[in-house]
Amino acid sequence: MNHFDENGSARMVDVSGKAPTARTATARGSIFVSQAVMDAVLQRTVKKGDVLGVARVAGIMGVKQTANLIPMCHVLCIQKCSLDFETNPEKGEITAVCTVGLEGKTGVEMEALTGVTTALLTIYDMCKAIDKEMVLGDIHLVEKTGGKSGVFRYGKENQKSE
Repeated sequence: MNHFDENGSARMVDVSGKAPTARTATARGSIFVSQAVMDAVLQRTVKKGDVLGVARVAGIMGVKQTANLIPMCHVLCIQKCSLDFETNPEKGEITAVCTVGLEGKTGVEMEALTGVTTALLTIYDMCKAIDKEMVLGDIHLVEKTGGKSGVFRYGKENQKSE
């Protein structure tokens, strides 16, 4: 499968002949913040509201909007989505972890990555009045299951176990 037709023009991949399978994807990424931002987030004193609560909802909304943002993504009927945060005040790091699942003909890697990125951008937006020197980074696919290519785990060889 590729995203180009016989003339080299971009196109959406045809998945009509594929059998649906259970598919999941987990992505993660971090935002590095100052002590002032970390304290405000953890103490829930940011003027715009509950930063992690709003970022969670924003990330889930991002998952559902992926096909509107990424040109060649299929519109998917998401059946599962979770977005959680890990905070490390010593490192000034807030990590978002997004897991997406469905039973379908194409994977949800882009949806999980979009969820993480949207959540991190929301943290930036809500905290930029405190400090604009926040840095987003290490956004990556952690794991995906389902489909023809099988299981993928970051840092390990692709394991064709399905």
